[in-house]
Amino acid sequence: MGQSFKDLLVWQHAIELTTEIYQLTATFPKAEQFGLTNQMRRAAVSIASNIAEGYGRATKGEYIQFLGHARGSCSELETQIVIAGNLGFGTPPNLQTSDALCHDVSRLLSALMKSLRAQQQSQLTKVVGGPVPRSPGPLVPVS
Repeated sequence: MGQSFKDLLVWQHAIELTTEIYQLTATFPKAEQFGLTNQMRRAAVSIASNIAEGYGRATKGEYIQFLGHARGSCSELETQIVIAGNLGFGTPPNLQTSDALCHDVSRLLSALMKSLRAQQQSQLTKVVGGPVPRSPGPLVPVS
């Protein structure tokens, strides 16, 4: 890994997305200040924040978990962008830019998570001396 989470391309794009969302929501009606505006801003901030927090965690497993939270916030934000467009908030170019950035960040998050999982699997294989078998699932039926 790099020296800082700030070196990560996905974090840099998430910051760009957050800035775009703040600019987009600044044009929303004043009545939405505590509604959609607030939700979209919080979701956008959450993406970059979870990337940073996960990076600072002790294990790859924790890091992957926080990247998953970031990806969830990204999906939440994508939904809110659609809702904003349906309500006629923002301009089509701003909505399209925000949506494209969101897709980009989501794609980068998925790639980073896949890479970290592969590293985890590789480390386990070295320790165990072969492929790690998958768990068969619960031994007791779940009702």
